[in-house]
Formats: sequence, C-alpha cells, structure tokens
Amino acid sequence: MKTLNLPGPVAKSLIERDRAVISPSYPRGYPFVMDHGRGVEVWDVDGNRFLDFAAGIAVASTGHSHPEVVKAIQQQAEKFIHISSDFYHPKWIELAEYLDRIAPFKEDAVSFMTNSGTESVEAAIKLARYHTGRTQLIAFHGAFHGRTMGAVTLTASKPQYHRGFFPLMGGVTHVPYPDPYRPVILNRTDEDAGSAVIRYIEEEVFAKDIPADEVAAIIVEPIQGEGGYIVPPASFFPKLRALCDRHGILLIADEVQAGVGRTGKWWSIEQFGVEPDILTTAKGLASGMPLGAMIGRKSVVTWPKGSHGNTYGGNPISCSASLATLRLIETGYMQNAARVGSYVLERLAEIQADHPSIGIVRGMGLMIGVEFVKDPLTKEPAVEVRNLVEELAFERGLLTLGCGRSTLRISPPLCLTQAEAEEGLEILEDAISVAEEEVDIYPQREEVRIAQK
Repeated sequence: MKTLNLPGPVAKSLIERDRAVISPSYPRGYPFVMDHGRGVEVWDVDGNRFLDFAAGIAVASTGHSHPEVVKAIQQQAEKFIHISSDFYHPKWIELAEYLDRIAPFKEDAVSFMTNSGTESVEAAIKLARYHTGRTQLIAFHGAFHGRTMGAVTLTASKPQYHRGFFPLMGGVTHVPYPDPYRPVILNRTDEDAGSAVIRYIEEEVFAKDIPADEVAAIIVEPIQGEGGYIVPPASFFPKLRALCDRHGILLIADEVQAGVGRTGKWWSIEQFGVEPDILTTAKGLASGMPLGAMIGRKSVVTWPKGSHGNTYGGNPISCSASLATLRLIETGYMQNAARVGSYVLERLAEIQADHPSIGIVRGMGLMIGVEFVKDPLTKEPAVEVRNLVEELAFERGLLTLGCGRSTLRISPPLCLTQAEAEEGLEILEDAISVAEEEVDIYPQREEVRIAQK
C-alpha cells in the first residue's frame, strides 16, 4: 500500500516553531499538522489527505466543519460572542431544555454549562458533596476524568497524570473496573467480572476501608475511554445502581467520551438500562467548540446561588454549535453510528481471524477498541505492536489514537459512511500486517491462529 512522505516540509517547519513556544506537557501522537477538514476527511498543511478515525478524541461528532454547525456559529457570532453567566441569553436556555429532554432519567434535569469534560467532573464532585453532606468518592482503575486537581485525583489510567502533583485531593478510593477480558478480581463460579467488583466494594471497601454512609458518589465511565475502550458485563450497572440505592450514594455517569450518540444511543449508560443521578458530558457535545455540561436530577441540584459558577460556561457560540450538533445527531447520525458501527465490528472480527496480534475487538456504535496482544492465550499486551500500527496507519493516511496499554481506539465522526469505514479498515489491516512482520513476535503463527479461533 502506498505510504505518504510525512511529515512534509511545511509540517516540519510548523512543528519546530511549536516546540519553541508551546508547553511540552501536551502528549502529541505523531507529526500531523492539520490544514482543513470536511466530514471524515482531513488534509494536512502539505496537502496530504487522511481519513480521521480519531475525531479529535471523539469530539468532531458531526464531522469536520459541518455546514449547519458552521452556519449556527456564524449567525450567533454576528449577534454577540459573549455575555457572562451573570446574565441570560436564549441559546443557553434552549440548550438546557434540549438536554432536559434527552437526559437519561425520568426526573426533570438541570444543567450546569462548562467549557470541558474536566470542568463538568469538577462540578459533579462539588455538587455530590454539597447535596449529600458526605465527603468520600469512589472511582475506578483505568478511569480518565480529567487533569485539574479534583478530576485528576479521580483519574487512574496512567501514573504520569499524578507524578509530581501529590498530594492530590483527599477522599478518593479507587476500585477495579470490571473488564471481562482482563478481570482483576478472581471470580467465584457463580459471578462474572461485574458482580465480582460489586462484591469487592461491599465486602472489602465498605467493610474494611470506608463507611458506606460517608460516600457521596461513585463516578464511573459506562464504557471506559482512556482505559482501553472497555465494555463492562451487562450485569454490572444494574447491581451498581442497586448498591448506590442501598447506601444513599449518588451515581455519576461520566459520558464525556462515550455520550452524545456515539454508542448508538444518546448516552452509553442507556445501553445498560439504568439511570444515573448526575451525568457529565463534553467532547462531542458541540462538534469541536469548547462546551461541556453537568446534568443532574432536579432533586439533586440543590446548591444555592453563588456556590458554583464560571465566566464562559454557556457561551452563546458554543451553545449554538451544540444545538445544531444535537439536531444532526438526533435526526440521523446517532442511528448511523449504530448501523456503521455494527459493520465496523463485523469487519474487525474478520480481520481478527487473520491476525493473531488482535486479542479482542470490543465496543458499541462508533466507540470501538482493538486490543493487541503478544499471545492470545496469555493475553500479554503487545504495546509495541499497537504503537507501530498507529504510526503505520498514519503513514498510509489514517488518523487513529491509542488507549489503555495496547488498545487502538476507533472513534470517527458519527457521519462515517460504510465506504469510508471500509477504506479506513483496509489501511488499518495493512498496517497490522506490516507491524506483525516487523515486530515478529509470532514465530508459531499458524498454531497461534488455530488456538485463537
């Protein structure tokens, strides 16, 4: 397969200028310097075309520069760009009404607008503590909830997020996430990975570590993002909801990456048939404009005037972009995510059958993870293979991002067509084939393939 000569001369020049003036803390993946995009296609500053299977970390939900989103931004910008949260404006109210209608609980919903997922999580932390009068929080290993001090304390996907920043916020306990492929807790014969985690919280955490009646909330990604695009067993959320109800604990669903139609429903927690008390969202909410929200049951949002606020939350341009985004998702892209996502999962299963480096393919809608292993029997993570696949895909014109230890995420815009999906998967399979040959960690290839099947 043809490869691109990357980075090109213009990209190289810009990357050098970037190094001189931009914080080195940003985790750049590879030398892609974007010039423009339309839908799922993007072009770099040297004129090279790519398919975007990353969507700016699941942000460009309606594709790059969708005409209706652009029009909404332009029309609002001509009226006014900013008015602080000390006052009111129509788009802010319209968006909150829309979120009330699509919130994943029967009770009326109240929204607090933010600028990012991290801010949404910070708001959820404060509200949970205020409403319950309790201080303790439970989060999960593998979680990513953001990088500000409260959110990063809940985050537990990589130690580098904590290194150099201790002491973190107090009152947080982490427990294993129920990963069916890599269960941390040894299950009894009568339970799956989800049931085992619930038992662990009851029998170990509540019995030996934290009094249950001092826990304000349990915060969880219904499908883990940064942790590896992990889908928990179907049993997990009903039992987690029941545990929270028994002890008066709020359930916070972090939908920052998995929500807004990406899994084929508005919110990924709807896939499991339970209602949270608080939901956090951002990323795909406004097709790339900075906007997030904390959405809570009206009976939970009990904090008084002045207890929390911000300057830019509910920005009129971002709210206008979000309204256009939500309408596009509701009228077609959410259904498209379910349909094309099913096709991608089927094709990846076919690709997996011919590639022993793929340990498991998992996901819902257009939130799909491909985990690479050194051996499908031992499930030892093949980090080098994953990293090489990401690099080789880029050289062939496909943008992807890793997550977890050895998982590649597929999170394209929700407007992805079947033809674009097939083009991207052909590039991905070629990258996997080359990576397997270069790393050469499968000397008994045929035997491993048979064992995998």
